[in-house]
Amino acid sequence: MDDTVSPDPDDYPGASLGLPPSGAGSLAGWGSRVAALILDWGASMGVAVLLFGTGVLTGGGWRAWMILAVFFVESTVLTALAGGSFGKIVARIGVLGTDGSPIGWGRSTARALAVCLVLPAVVIGAERRSLADLVLGTVVLRRR
Repeated sequence: MDDTVSPDPDDYPGASLGLPPSGAGSLAGWGSRVAALILDWGASMGVAVLLFGTGVLTGGGWRAWMILAVFFVESTVLTALAGGSFGKIVARIGVLGTDGSPIGWGRSTARALAVCLVLPAVVIGAERRSLADLVLGTVVLRRR
């Protein structure tokens, strides 16, 4: 008698959402998500320095918040208009609703705010979805 259990072919991250196991439309991996965040933060630093000077890197007061403000605006606007922030576009991943629809301005703004608050973005639930994704009904997918 064989006691081995064969793996269920429908038991992979994204299966319960009807997503493919790999390729375009599948859940984005951690590597591309982290790379996108690093690219977004780096681009936000560069834009903040160009707009507000190098004080955003070393100063205090309002300037200390400008990188985060640029990150918030960049993430909100590009996600609402293009389905992903600058970093996500470069990493070939994007954000959609769980039904496959664009998330629009409201969810884009709420998602960017959640990422800026950090905790909702790092509390990870089922299927590689952050707390913000679970609450907002969004998912980060591969574009390729």
